[in-house]
Amino acid sequence: MKPLRSIKFIITVFCFLYPSIALATINVVATTQDIASIVKEVGGPLVKVNVIAKGYQDPHVIEAKPSFMLKVNRADLLVYQGLELEVGWLPMLIQGGRNKNVLPGRSGHLDVSSVITPMEIPVGEVDRSMGDVHPLGNPHYHLDPGNGLLMADIISDRLTQLDPANASAYKTNLENFSKRLKDKIMAWKTRMEKFQGMKVITYHASWSYLLRFLSIESAGTIENRPGIPASGRHLSELATIMKQTNIKIILQANYFEKEYSNLLAGKTNGEVVVLPVSVGGVEDAGDYIALFDILINKLENTFSKI
Repeated sequence: MKPLRSIKFIITVFCFLYPSIALATINVVATTQDIASIVKEVGGPLVKVNVIAKGYQDPHVIEAKPSFMLKVNRADLLVYQGLELEVGWLPMLIQGGRNKNVLPGRSGHLDVSSVITPMEIPVGEVDRSMGDVHPLGNPHYHLDPGNGLLMADIISDRLTQLDPANASAYKTNLENFSKRLKDKIMAWKTRMEKFQGMKVITYHASWSYLLRFLSIESAGTIENRPGIPASGRHLSELATIMKQTNIKIILQANYFEKEYSNLLAGKTNGEVVVLPVSVGGVEDAGDYIALFDILINKLENTFSKI
């Protein structure tokens, strides 16, 4: 028997013996590695996932490449963060992808933020003078692991809708992932409980959900207006706050330049703590749970030295 025929024979026998288990059928495009990680947890071998924004990249400013449009063209499901995180490039990918199945309103189009309660929704009229403000709220909600549970739920629901024959597999995968994540959430909160009420400065509002999860307060951001370099006056105001309240930590996402954070740290004898915002942001952050293990380890070690 030739090798190709052997493979086909094995596949046929497998599907006959296990009719409830199908080969991977859903081609998913995820805009971030965080979403991709959760899709893989829930979908298992039944999904193939392509990612647009890598974890070491700023997802606000991804280039809408033709190769990404081709991925969208071939997708059965497009899953994205929403709250306008991808507003600068995702509409172009959808338009260029020419795939009616992933258009808004179709079953192949999933905005995960639809199940999230956003933080920091601006009050009043929003215009460009305010910088890159997200009018629908802060889009970095994946950095609250409690939201990760909600993300997994809606992803499981949509995979089940697209592939009802494998509903039991998606349900089992969801239950297993949710159990592991819930156990981790309890452990992370226990480890960080002694630091509740501490204050930090952040470069960008990347960390709002994580800080809320840990009951740690942000006393200010170096980007007074998102996407716009800090003024000398604003840095001086932050330096005063840090000195008066004995704040020593400046949290910095790994894909932003550290020039202004280093400048502020130099004025206050503070420490710039660079952290990955997303899965894949550093080598060891290989999945959603591993990302939080890295974040909690780094924060616990840093705060313990203060």
